[in-house]
Amino acid sequence: MIRSRAVLDPFTLPFFQRGIAEVLVLAVIAGVLGTWIVLRGLSFFAHAAGTATFPGLVLADGAGFSATLGATATAVAIAGLVTVAGRRRGTDPATATALVLAGGLAAGVLLASDVYASQARVDGLLFGSLLTIDGADVRFALAVALAALIAGRIAGPRWLATGFAGAATPSGPADLVLLLLTAIGAVAALAATGSLLASALLVVPAATTRLLVDRLAPWQLATVALAAAEGVAGLWLAFQLDVPPGAAIAVQTGGVFAAAAGIRALRRRPARSLVAVVAGAALLLAGSGCGSKATGAERPVTVAATTTQLGDLARAVGGSRVRVRQLLQPNSDPHDYEPRPKDALSVARADAVFVSGLGLDRWSGDLVRAAGGARVVDVGATVPVQLRAGDGGPDPHWWHDPRNGAAALTTIAATLARVDPAGAGGYRRRARSARSRLGRLDRAIAACIARIPPAQRLIVTDHDAFAYLAGRYGITVVGAVIPSNSTQAQASAGDVADLESTIRRTHVRAIFPESSVNARLSGRIAADTGAVLGAHLYGDTLGAAGTSGATYDGMLAANAERLVAGMTGGAMACRP
Repeated sequence: MIRSRAVLDPFTLPFFQRGIAEVLVLAVIAGVLGTWIVLRGLSFFAHAAGTATFPGLVLADGAGFSATLGATATAVAIAGLVTVAGRRRGTDPATATALVLAGGLAAGVLLASDVYASQARVDGLLFGSLLTIDGADVRFALAVALAALIAGRIAGPRWLATGFAGAATPSGPADLVLLLLTAIGAVAALAATGSLLASALLVVPAATTRLLVDRLAPWQLATVALAAAEGVAGLWLAFQLDVPPGAAIAVQTGGVFAAAAGIRALRRRPARSLVAVVAGAALLLAGSGCGSKATGAERPVTVAATTTQLGDLARAVGGSRVRVRQLLQPNSDPHDYEPRPKDALSVARADAVFVSGLGLDRWSGDLVRAAGGARVVDVGATVPVQLRAGDGGPDPHWWHDPRNGAAALTTIAATLARVDPAGAGGYRRRARSARSRLGRLDRAIAACIARIPPAQRLIVTDHDAFAYLAGRYGITVVGAVIPSNSTQAQASAGDVADLESTIRRTHVRAIFPESSVNARLSGRIAADTGAVLGAHLYGDTLGAAGTSGATYDGMLAANAERLVAGMTGGAMACRP
C-alpha cells in the first residue's frame, strides 16, 4: 500500500491545491446547474457546448488572448446558433445541436492546422489540464456558480414548470437563460477537463445521483457532494497513476455512474445505494494505490529535462552524480504533449530544468509556473546554428546539427557546475569527452554523405524536422508530407497533390517516415509515386531503449545510415 506520507504528498503542492479549489467550485456548478441540465434533457447540448468551443480556444491560444474569453464568446454564439437552428421548420433540436457541434469542431481543426499550425496546443485544449489552473480560472468558475445559484433561485420554478420543445429549443426568456448558463458552465469546466470532457463534471455526477434521489433539493446537495468527491479523488488518482487529470476524472465519473446504475438495478434503497456508491469508489481508489513506489532518498543533484535529446545529453554530462528526470519518453511527440502530474512534481523538485526552446516545448512554461518556479535553462536559445521555419518562426529541431549538440553539452555542464560547484570538474570533463565523440561522428557522417552526388541528395520526410541536418550535410529537402515544423498540422488534399507532383518531377527515390508519426500517409504517397518507403528516421524523439536511436549519438548515426541507403537506392552504405 502507499505510505501515508505518499498519500498526502500531493496536497502540499501548489498546483494540486489550485486544482482542488477548481473542482470544488465546479462541484457546486454540477449540483446547482447540472441537475437542471439533466432534468431538462440538455446533456447532449452541454457536451456539444463544451466541445464546440474548440475554435474559440484555438483562436485565443494562437492570437495570444484569454482562453476563457475565447471559449465564452464561442459558447454564447453556440447557444444562439442552436436556438435559431432549432426554430427552423423541419430541424429538430438534437439535429440543430449536432450541426453546430460539427461546424465548431471543423472550424477548430482548420484554425489549428492551417492558420496557427504549431502555435495551437491541440492536446491541452481538447483534454485540459488541472496542472495549470490559476486564480483566474477559479474566479471564473466562482462567478458561474454564483450566477447559477441566483438564476436557479429566480427562474427555478419556471424551469420546473415548462420544458423545451424536444429538450433544446427555449420557449421563453427563462429557458434561454438556462441554455446560456449551460454553455458558460461548460466553459467553466474546460480548464479542468478540456473541451472534449467538459460534461464529465458538469453532467455525469447529476445523472448518477438522479438514479438514487427523487426530490430536487436533496438531488442537488447529493450531486455537489458526489462531484466534489469525484473531482478531488480523480485529481489524487491522476497524481498517483501519473495520467492526465481530466481523463482520470472522466473515467472515474463514468465508473461511478455504472456502479450506481447497477445498484439501482438490484433495487436497493436509494439512501443506502448512495452510501454504497461512495464507499465503493473510495475502496477502488485505495486499491488502485497498492503497489505504487514509496518515495525514497533522492540524489544530491536532480535536474528535469523536457525532451529525450536533452535527457540523454544531461545524463552524459551528469554521470552518476546527477539524477535526470526526463519528462517526454521515447516515441512521444514533443509538439503535442499534456504534462502529467508527476511532471510537475519533477519540475518542482529539480535543481535545474532544461527546456528545448524555440517553441518546441511551450507547454513547459505552464508546467514550471504551476510547480512554483525553478531554475530554467533554455538550451535552444544557446545553440550557435538557428534556422527559420517556412512560416517565419524559429525551427525548433536544432539537435539535428551536431554542432548544436556540442553547444548544448557545454550549456548543460555550465549549469550543473553552478548548481553543484563540487562536481564542476567532472561535469566539464564529461562534456569535453562527449563533444570529442560527437565531433568524430559529425566528420564520419559528412564523409558518408559527400560520396553521394549532389543531384541524388534529395529527401521527403513526414514533417519539416530535418532542415538542420540537411543544411549541415548538403542535402535537399524536396518536401514534407505534413508541410509544417509541427506534427499538429494536417496536410490538405492540395498539399498532397503538389508533393506527389514534385516527387515525380525530381525523381526522389525514398520517402522517410518518422518514428513518432503515423506512416500511413507517407506509405500512400510512396505507392502513388513509385518511391520507396524508407526506414523511419528519428525526428522529434529518440528511440526506445535497445534501438539504434536510443541515444543522441545513436540517433545521428542511425539517421545517416538510413538516409544514405534511401537516397542511393541501397547502392551505398554508411555506418559511422
